[in-house]
Amino acid sequence: MQIHPADGILDFGCGTGRNISLMNKYLFEEGRVLGLDIGSEMLEQAQRRFANHPRVAIEKRRIEEPLPYQDEFNKVFISFVLHGLIQEDRLKVIANAYRALKPGGEFLILDYNEFDLKRSPWAVRIAFNLECPLATDFIGRDLQAILREQGFDGFRVKTYYLGYVRLLAARKAA
Repeated sequence: MQIHPADGILDFGCGTGRNISLMNKYLFEEGRVLGLDIGSEMLEQAQRRFANHPRVAIEKRRIEEPLPYQDEFNKVFISFVLHGLIQEDRLKVIANAYRALKPGGEFLILDYNEFDLKRSPWAVRIAFNLECPLATDFIGRDLQAILREQGFDGFRVKTYYLGYVRLLAARKAA
């Protein structure tokens, strides 16, 4: 993620805060993380985990609904959430990320990469049968093109698990 000590990071779908724990290690006093989620159980765990961390806040908010953040964060992070939304809501999440980012800030998406499920090895096809049906739609879309249409550029990509998972970073134009 190339976290800098003074970064402000917004975590969409933070869950129990596991990723926030990793990010928080790179931040100094000026840095902060705001985690958003809607699951009551997840929020309770995250709020307990960060009760004594002044740089971390956790809020109950839907990420596909309008958010109050404007040009406020250096990074917006989302991990394995986007593929579980319908396309209309994915676009709303992308728009929220764009608005929340400062010029030059990055939207970092850790999720499935694009691939042809029918041409994938049998093990991948079987594993994907356990995934939500929206994930099949997600892997067939050109996410970089969608992000570009929403005003993002300066892409960086790191792939994992034989290319089936990627961390895609997209920069908000400065």
